[in-house]
Amino acid sequence: MDFSLTEEHLMIRDAARDFAKNELLPGVIERDTKQEFPAQQIKMMGELGFLGMMVDPKYGGGGMDTLSYAIAMEEISKIDASASVVMSVNNSLVCYGLEKYGTEEQKQKYLTKLATGEKLGAFCLSEPEAGSDATSQKTTAIDKGDNFILNGTKNWITNGGNADYYLVIAQTHKEKGHHGINALIVEKGWEGFEIGPKEDKLGIRGSDTHSLIFNDVKVPKENRIGEDGFGFKFAMKTLSGGRIGIASQALGIAAGAYDLAREYSKVRKAFGTEICNHQAIAFKLADMHTNIEAARHLVYKAAWDKDQGNNYDMSSAIAKLFASQVAMDTTVEAVQIHGGNGYVKEYHVERLMRDAKITQIYEGTSEIQKIVISRGLLRD
Repeated sequence: MDFSLTEEHLMIRDAARDFAKNELLPGVIERDTKQEFPAQQIKMMGELGFLGMMVDPKYGGGGMDTLSYAIAMEEISKIDASASVVMSVNNSLVCYGLEKYGTEEQKQKYLTKLATGEKLGAFCLSEPEAGSDATSQKTTAIDKGDNFILNGTKNWITNGGNADYYLVIAQTHKEKGHHGINALIVEKGWEGFEIGPKEDKLGIRGSDTHSLIFNDVKVPKENRIGEDGFGFKFAMKTLSGGRIGIASQALGIAAGAYDLAREYSKVRKAFGTEICNHQAIAFKLADMHTNIEAARHLVYKAAWDKDQGNNYDMSSAIAKLFASQVAMDTTVEAVQIHGGNGYVKEYHVERLMRDAKITQIYEGTSEIQKIVISRGLLRD
């Protein structure tokens, strides 16, 4: 097996790394403190092609493979996980879902603008009583012939306040259970569509997370994605790819914290020498590096499976489960290596630790990943 990256992959890595260092790093602490959405930086990411990396060029995308996307996500996440989750949702959930399952008319109307970053997307599945149990949708989309009437509430929606287009999962035929769910494209500004207050979060504070309220929102029938009753399957298929994005984010958070801890250990002195020369710190760095390398291989394997057309449900779940745990473990140790300095904002690692936690929760909790993995193991 060839583990080397192609010249194109290296160019993408360097471009993402330079952007993160030059455009995201300045002001990242202030944006976190103020819960400020990185609007200007996201606009630049769209112009550079980071918001539609895997979309066919005929729809305005970069036509790149999933591995390219994972590499870019890692580099962006090393510096600013709030920016990378915007990138992840737009790429993995919204653009992918529309390109894979949307009609040509939907692609021309919506995907072309999302892939270039002209417009931003959101994926709306979670509800107050339907998080991990995604079959328990309370939001309804009643079929009225030429349109659906949408009612209900979605919560924990990334890009909730800044998106232009929303992919909303809703129940049309309750008696059919998960076979009665549909996926609809909703535009900001439609009558009856309200955006709730922004959540005050532990981490990824520069990313806006909102509840969304739908009161008799009229959605044209042509905005349904796929055939009637396809919505739940659409959500699950789309989330499998989304998990590669979040696994890449977790990997980047871990790698960013490790880089900071390693460099700090080379300059901070204690007992007459740099702390990296003490075995207690050196062994921490060795463990951190080993786990990050293992996570990177799992993330790349999941990306490779997707690019090869293999079933990647299980490999993406494995990558997300492991990488998110590595993110938590590594950031905690990075704070510890920094000592008291690790507990203050100036040194970045406390923010990375706060950002890491969400990777174990969104796009399927770690417990849900274990369900996916165990079912895959026991299926045959």
